[in-house]
Amino acid sequence: MTAPDAFAGKSHALIFIALAQILALSVWFAGAAALPGLLAVRDLGPLAQAALTSSVQAGFVIGALVSAIYGWPDRIDPRRLFALGALIAALANLAALVLLPGSSAMIATRLIAGAALALVYPVGMKLAASWAKGDTGFLVGLLVGALTLGSAFPFAFNALEIGLGWRGPFAISAIAAVSASGLILLARGGPGLKPAPAFDPRAAALAWRDPALRLANLGYLGHMWELYAMWAWIGPFAHAYWAAQGAAGSAADLTAFAVVAVGALACLIAGQLADRLGRTAITMVAMTVSGSCALLAGLLFDMPPIFMLPLLLVWGMSVIADSAQFSASVAELAPPERTGTLLTLQTAMGFALTAVMVQVLPYWIEFAGWSWAFAPLAIGPAFGVWAMWRLRLRPEAARLAGGRR
Repeated sequence: MTAPDAFAGKSHALIFIALAQILALSVWFAGAAALPGLLAVRDLGPLAQAALTSSVQAGFVIGALVSAIYGWPDRIDPRRLFALGALIAALANLAALVLLPGSSAMIATRLIAGAALALVYPVGMKLAASWAKGDTGFLVGLLVGALTLGSAFPFAFNALEIGLGWRGPFAISAIAAVSASGLILLARGGPGLKPAPAFDPRAAALAWRDPALRLANLGYLGHMWELYAMWAWIGPFAHAYWAAQGAAGSAADLTAFAVVAVGALACLIAGQLADRLGRTAITMVAMTVSGSCALLAGLLFDMPPIFMLPLLLVWGMSVIADSAQFSASVAELAPPERTGTLLTLQTAMGFALTAVMVQVLPYWIEFAGWSWAFAPLAIGPAFGVWAMWRLRLRPEAARLAGGRR
């Protein structure tokens, strides 16, 4: 294959992988986007409200570990595995349409959807990374950007006001996921698509025994402490804010969509900068900004939109911009034969933490009110900055981003 042909093949594949990721991952926050509509038809307690999102996180952790243990991405064509996961996620969303809003059965469908998406997001990342050649940070950032945009779409579905009420985000994201299952079959893996090493539980200790890997994982956990709790509750926050401003619910849905979606652009920019300037530098800057926004967002609750909206958009960019760089860091620091296991463990730990934070945050909001709603989220980025600074000072950091730390 000539250089132009290779570039065209890479571009073609990445376009279809990214589009399929965006459509399939719209399933993720269907419950969070539907929450205002669900509350309009049934009184749900904080536990049930949070479980509509945290159960997706829990399902994802279970699905990712099972997939890795059995080596499904290596035993099954990754495109077909992706398509299967997208179809199962779509069916789970469709099942939610006929169940009692906020019931245990509906929450169970969210758990199934999360487990199915574990066959989508990591597998799509593997397909994209197989095309990497000196641009790992950018390509991983591309896939995290697709995750971000897909996560934002359910909020936009609400704003369409097509008369489906709370069922809208579930129904439209199910259709999108079915479309994704067909699109992914048009993509193909790159020259770097090789079988990953078998999942080795004994390698788990390395994630904490090795100082550099431990710090990279602690940085990731600090990042994840904030990320999904913010994404899950930015919709209710926006509805409360715009109601106080005397505006319609569509303004809140569009705000939530914009705040999450703008992070997709930040992922691409941060991926390129991290490859050129260094991974720890980009992660520290992003977490410093996002943690500051978490503290300020509630304090501006009574301020006009000219102050609130720019802050929320900056937060939406900074909260996700660094996400891909933690995975890239572990890939560069880990022994090659342990990379697959260590990345799986990193993802599992991070999403397990998000399930806890998404579940706990509404109780804090009920206690403290919207003015202090997101303040506890700043703890994670502060801890993450400390961890990445410690990593930057270690000699192993010379292996990051070609020596750019």
